Amino acid sequence: MKALDVLAMGEPLVEFNQVERQGEMLFLPGYGGDTSNAAISAARNGAKAAYFTALGDDAFGRQIADLWDREGVDRSSVLTRPGAPTGLYFISHDAKGHHFSYYRAGSAASLVMASEVPAAKIASARVLHVSAISQAISTSACDAVFHALKLAREAGTTISYDTNLRLRLWPLERARAVTHAAVAMSDIARPGLDDARQLTGLQGPEEICDFYLRLGCRIVALTMGTDGAMVALPGERRVIPAHKVEAVDATGAGDAFDGAFLSEWLRCGDAFQAADYANAAAALSTLGYGAVAPLPRREAVEAFLGRAG
Repeated sequence: MKALDVLAMGEPLVEFNQVERQGEMLFLPGYGGDTSNAAISAARNGAKAAYFTALGDDAFGRQIADLWDREGVDRSSVLTRPGAPTGLYFISHDAKGHHFSYYRAGSAASLVMASEVPAAKIASARVLHVSAISQAISTSACDAVFHALKLAREAGTTISYDTNLRLRLWPLERARAVTHAAVAMSDIARPGLDDARQLTGLQGPEEICDFYLRLGCRIVALTMGTDGAMVALPGERRVIPAHKVEAVDATGAGDAFDGAFLSEWLRCGDAFQAADYANAAAALSTLGYGAVAPLPRREAVEAFLGRAG
């Protein structure tokens, strides 16, 4: 019996999100980093979650550690790296959507090495969740994630991989090579449609799902924004409709989906049901500003879906 449900790995960040208050534009502090958001989403939806990374020995790193403590995310394997900063980012909004400005060069998380990956922690988890961003931040971080995937396969830990594409961090050809190799080692592929079109060179959701299944994973959960999600297993494929809400900020919606999907999939074992649940959690996460603050808890998702408590 494994002690943890979800262990996530990557780079947490402190967030500053632009909002208008009484005619003034302010930047409200918050938290981000895709896999950290997913770990918190998983915890809020009932999973026993943990995180591995390195934080700077600075005020921002201590704030993130305190956040995980408040959210019940186990940080016992997190490293502190004196002399390296904790990463930051800013979100601005306009008619074209939300835009990100990152300050993460040389961050503590980007300096993580394969030798620092906690093998015992990975073996204790039912799922290891990582993303392409976890690999894009540096060569050593990329190697560390591949080492973590190898350890997970050896330990019988399910691997969930989000193909989150950030072309500011690496060129498309390298992103393709690395993400395809990582998906080939994974059990669950979590692409978003726009990113997947760039990574695969394909357009249709069906052919994208088939591409990732051929790489070797056993579940593809392709998010398609307001068109919902396509979930594909070998021999079966369904579109899971989105849940309509009046969204104000889509920051972190994909991460909300990831954590909720894993929490529900571990609970029920049904990828289609898990995607419907995750669609609801992702929709609710767009009702507030920032990546973490609006992440819904299980009781809110259940109520939104009209399930009995």
